[in-house]
Amino acid sequence: MEISNIGGRWKLSNGVKIPYLGLGVYKAKDGNEVKNAVKVALDAGYRLIDTATFYHNEEGVGEAIRESGIPREEIFVTTKLWIDDQLNDNTENAFYKSLDRLKLDYIDLYLIHWPVPEKYLESWKVIQKIYDSGKVKAIGVSNCLEHHLESLKALGGISPMLVQNEFHPRLVQKDLIEYCHKNDIIYQAWSPLMRAEILSNQTIQKIAKKHQKTPAQVVIRWDLQMGVATIPKSVHKKRIEENARVFDFELSKDEMELITSLDKEERTGAHPDKFMRHFGE
Repeated sequence: MEISNIGGRWKLSNGVKIPYLGLGVYKAKDGNEVKNAVKVALDAGYRLIDTATFYHNEEGVGEAIRESGIPREEIFVTTKLWIDDQLNDNTENAFYKSLDRLKLDYIDLYLIHWPVPEKYLESWKVIQKIYDSGKVKAIGVSNCLEHHLESLKALGGISPMLVQNEFHPRLVQKDLIEYCHKNDIIYQAWSPLMRAEILSNQTIQKIAKKHQKTPAQVVIRWDLQMGVATIPKSVHKKRIEENARVFDFELSKDEMELITSLDKEERTGAHPDKFMRHFGE
C-alpha cells in the first residue's frame, strides 16, 4: 500500500475517492476559529474536512470552503447525523439542515454519528434514499462495532462505505479493521492522537527521534500504514501543518509492530454499546 503524498486517496466501495488524511474540527468554535483552521488546512494541502451537526460549526466550515477558491469537487466534506435526529424520526430533515448550514450543493460523506439502539437501522434506510437522490456521494457510520455492521448488512441494500471509529495505538481493534477491509469498508480514525495522551509514550518518542519527526507525525504515519484513514483535529496552524508532513518517511515493519503492541483496548470516548448513558440519554 503506497502512502506517498497528502493528495493521495483511497477508493470507497462505490468508486468515490476519499483523501486518506483530513482535518477534524470537533470542538473548534464556529466562526473565525473553525474558518481559520480549515483555511490553514486547505493551504497546507488537506482536501478532507470532517464536521458534524453535534460540533455546531458546519456554517464556518462551509464559509471557509467557499472562500478558499479551491474547486468544490477537490474538497471532500463529511458531516454526521446526531442522536436526537434518529430519536425523532427526523433523519432526512437533519440531512438537509446540514446541507443548508454548509451551503453546499452536496455532501461527500454522511455518517450516522452513533448507532442509537432500535433507531439507527431505520435511519440507515432513510440515508440510503438520500444517497439515491445524489445529494450525498457516499454514506457510512461512526462508532460502530462488527455486530452493528452485520445488522446493517442484513437490511440488504447499500452497506456502509466507511466506518469512523476511535483509533490510536492504545485502541487498535485489529479484528474490526480486518473485518472492514474484508468487506470493502474504509476504516477511518477519530482521536488518532488519543487527545495528545499517546504523544508522551516513550516507544513513540524513541521512534520519532530516530526519524527526526514529532510523535504526532509518527502516529499519523502508523495510521496510514495500517490502512486507516485519519482525521487529526487541531485549530493551531503549526500543528495542522506538522500533521500533514508525514509523507517523506516510512515506518519499518518492526516499528509498526512496536506501536501496535501498545494496544490496551483503552478508550478516551464512549463505548459504542454504552454511549447513551455517556450523552445523558
